Amino acid sequence: MRLLGIDFGSKRVGIALSDEAGMMAFPHGVLLNDADLVRHITTLVESKSVTTIVIGESLGRDGEPNPIHAQVEEFVADMTLQVGIPIEFEPEQYTTQEAIRVQGRNAHVDASAAAIILNSYITRHKTA
Repeated sequence: MRLLGIDFGSKRVGIALSDEAGMMAFPHGVLLNDADLVRHITTLVESKSVTTIVIGESLGRDGEPNPIHAQVEEFVADMTLQVGIPIEFEPEQYTTQEAIRVQGRNAHVDASAAAIILNSYITRHKTA
C-alpha cells in the first residue's frame, strides 16, 4: 500500500512516497508545475504501484480556500481522470515553514513539505 504525497505550488510541486507498507513518508523530489506535471505524476503512480494520493489541502489561516486552492482542485480533477485511484486531502498549513525550520531553505524543501503532509495523513489514519 504505497502512498504518494503532494505539496502543490504554483511553480513547484513537492513529491513524497511512503514505504511499501504505507507506514512512513520520505521526500522523493520536486517537479515543475508545468504542462507535463500530470503525466509525470501518472508515470510515478504506475511505476511505484501507488494506491492512494494525498495532496495538501490549501486553506488560509481562516480556514477558507486560499488563492491556489482553485488550481489544486483543477489538478485533482485532472489526476482523477488519469489515475483512477483515491485522492485524499490533508491539511497543509505551515508545512513548508516546518520543512525550512528543520532543513533550511534549499531545492528539496517542497519534497520535505510533501513528506510532512503525507506523514500527517499516515499518523491520522493509524489512530483513526
